Amino acid sequence: MEATYLLDTNICVFLFRGKYDINKKIKEVGWKNCCISEVTIAELKYGVEYSPNREAKEKMLNDFMQEITIVPFSDAIDKYTEEKARLRKAGLLIDDFDLLIACTAVVNECILVTDNVKHMARVSGVQIENWIEPWR
Repeated sequence: MEATYLLDTNICVFLFRGKYDINKKIKEVGWKNCCISEVTIAELKYGVEYSPNREAKEKMLNDFMQEITIVPFSDAIDKYTEEKARLRKAGLLIDDFDLLIACTAVVNECILVTDNVKHMARVSGVQIENWIEPWR
């Protein structure tokens, strides 16, 4: 069985900027094996709104969303609340959006692809790959 990869927002940004050969890595693992969280859509849309080159960025994002599977985070809400409480008690809280993305990866049995390993690794059960690491 092939792995499914949930791409974190930072990986999508690197893809759009043509950095770190993310496009080659996606082709290597297969577009059909990659997905993103609805949370990532929210973060990317914010980036479009904030961008001085809004029209071009919006087209790029819309084209991307047509090509990739978008995974809802609703199934991850219970995992999110459990992890947020656990992390808060341990004094290790991470950003809510990051936590939602990581929990979405866990409940959907995806490998989370991120450059934010330090924070995302705090989520219990998350499997992580950093496709940027070889470039450092």
